[in-house]
Order: sequence, then structure tokens, then C-alpha cells
Amino acid sequence: MTVFGSRHREAVSARGRLCAGIDPHAELLTQWGLSVDADGLARFADTCVEALGPVAAVVKPQVAFFEVFGAAGFAVLERVITGCREAGALVLADAKRGDIGSTMAAYATAWLDDASPLCSDAVTASPYLGFGSLSPAVDLARAGGRGVFVLARTSNPEGAPVQLADADGRPVGQRIVDAAAAENADGTGTLGLVVGATRAHGLDLAGLNGPILSPGLGAQGATPSDLPEVFAGADPSWVLPASSRGVLRSGPDVAALRAEFTRTRDEVERALA
Repeated sequence: MTVFGSRHREAVSARGRLCAGIDPHAELLTQWGLSVDADGLARFADTCVEALGPVAAVVKPQVAFFEVFGAAGFAVLERVITGCREAGALVLADAKRGDIGSTMAAYATAWLDDASPLCSDAVTASPYLGFGSLSPAVDLARAGGRGVFVLARTSNPEGAPVQLADADGRPVGQRIVDAAAAENADGTGTLGLVVGATRAHGLDLAGLNGPILSPGLGAQGATPSDLPEVFAGADPSWVLPASSRGVLRSGPDVAALRAEFTRTRDEVERALA
């Protein structure tokens, strides 16, 4: 079994440090000339898999935008996960799950167990019921060579009162970073973090030894040139900026969508070099 940190490094070495978000929200479906229903979702998703699956190191479907269409939406999401993985991309399910005990174990099974049709290479998770509540997901991910990306300092301004709150002399967000770093002391890189690219985060990320998903490029205002300053002190080889709408607005033409992704990816690589 190859551990997740190694799988991640191999992928970004071959395909670059840009995560391709797949966010089929109603505005984009309409912009692409598609119906806002399960049929439009399926056409949108198939285009994204064809354009991005063969070139992105990591593809990040936003689960909520599939879930809104019920069972039909989850069926399309299953196709996205399978198609992108078959095309050589790692799939990071952006589900932001977080709960306790048997419920968290069930979420972990849904997203990280080979037997599940939703099984992905990694999943996002919220630690704000206590970092230890994520143990079922962390344990299952480690056993299967998969990853868990934990919310530390998100790109939305509303997160600050919680994530920057003082907890015995350290911000809560830094405690999340430190707990993830402790889990990664085994060298697996199982624990990643979510740290937005839209502002100074104030976290010490130097000892994480795992990937840092950084949403916010494009529609949320961050640019590749911002990344060296935002992530000064972090190992740039672990930084994984993400762009969703900034790339997807170039659809529905497959060639144009792929070209916009590769252009943005190359900007990111130059900025982080």
C-alpha cells in the first residue's frame, strides 16, 4: 500500500499543484446553457471529467451541488469519482463531514471505504466537534492509503471568530494544525489541511508534513501571485491551490475548459517555484 502523502506527491509531480474544483451550481449550469436538473448536471459533470480528469492532479467535486438533486445527483457524483480516478486524478470529495462516534464512522465508510460507491482518495472534514471526533475517518484513511483534509482556516470571513479564537494561548486553528501534524509524524501524510488563499491565515504550517488545500483562487479573489506571501513558511511542495468557478466559467467547450485549467496551473507553478 502506498501512503496518501506519497500518492499526493506523485500526482502533483506529474500534473502540477492545482486542484480542479467541480461545482455544478445553478448559475454555472445556466451559463453553460444547461437545464438546472439532473440531466443538466450529468452533462456538466461528463464535460468536467473529460476536460479535467486527464490533466489535474486532484479533482474536487463539491458534494452539496450534487446532493441537491437527490438520488440522481449522487448517481452522477459516483460517475464523476469513477471517471476522474480512471483518468489518473486523485479525487477529493468536498463533503466537509464532521460528527461523533458511530455516525462519524459511517461518514468515513461512505467516503473512504473500498466497498462504497462514493469511495474517494480523500475527503474534507470539520474538526469543530473536537479533533478526536475525526478518529474513525483518520484511521480508515490511514489503513487504505487515503487522506482527510481538515478545516483549519477557511476562506470565508465568518470563520474567523471560531478559528482564531484564543484557546489557552493558541488560536483554535493552530491547535488543529498541531493535531494534524502530530498525526502525520508517522510519515504517511494522511492529514491535510484546508487553509484559504484569500487572506493571511496567521498559522504556523511548517511542521505539517502533509498537503494544504487552499481554496479561493479566481472567483473568491485570490491570485497565484498571492500564494508565496500567504504561505510563507510552509513547504510550497505541499501547497495545493484550488480553483472552481475561475476555471469552470470557460466551459462548456472541453478544449477551452482544459486550456483554462492548464493556464492557471502553469501560473501557480511559476508562483510557487
